Amino acid sequence: MRLRAVRTAGLLAAAMAALLPASALGADVEAFLAGTSKLCVECDLSGRDLKDRDLKRAKLDGAKLKDADLSGASLFRATLTRANLAGAKLSNANLNVVDAKWADLTGADLSGVLLYQADLSGANLARVNLQGARLALARLHQASLEGAKLVRADLRDARLAGARLKGADMRGVKLDRQNLRLMDLSGIDFTLGDMVEVDLTGADLRDANLAGVDLFGARLNGADLRGANLEGANLANAILTDARVEGANFEAAIMPDGKRVQ
Repeated sequence: MRLRAVRTAGLLAAAMAALLPASALGADVEAFLAGTSKLCVECDLSGRDLKDRDLKRAKLDGAKLKDADLSGASLFRATLTRANLAGAKLSNANLNVVDAKWADLTGADLSGVLLYQADLSGANLARVNLQGARLALARLHQASLEGAKLVRADLRDARLAGARLKGADMRGVKLDRQNLRLMDLSGIDFTLGDMVEVDLTGADLRDANLAGVDLFGARLNGADLRGANLEGANLANAILTDARVEGANFEAAIMPDGKRVQ
């Protein structure tokens, strides 16, 4: 009987210990939603209405924020490493200096968002709406931006080494002085974008739409421009050494010597 009582007590203690983390997380969620705490690591906030909330410096690492509404919220200097933000609404939110390494933002709405100096290294941004977003000096190393909508987004001085952009919509994008060496940019629509002094050495630009793009001083040496549309593009002072241009359209483009193609 005594042995059985000891075993029962042990099992009860183990059960209580197992329940503690869930209880603690529940308390974290309630305190977070009440605005009395900025700590909600690994919390489940899926689908929550958090729009226009002041979440500056919040600790949300590993949090589940799938389909949450964070539009207009301030997440300045918040940490969201490995957080799940798939399908979340973040339009016009302040994500300046946010740490969102390896976060899942698949299909999220980040239109008009501020992402100055944000760290999105390794993040999944596939099919994200980043229309009009400001990403100056953001870190996007190894991030997936495949199928993302980057219309009129500001990516000047962002770090894109290893980023995947296949199928992205980049009309009117700002990429001045960006390093896009050897990247696969085939078929991307860059119409009317700003790509002054961009480094596209060895880049794959087959069938890309570069109509009206400002490529002044761009480095296109060794780039593959086969079938690309460069109608009306500005290529003054650009370097096209060893570039493959078979089937490319240069109608009305300003060439490296400053003369416009007739």
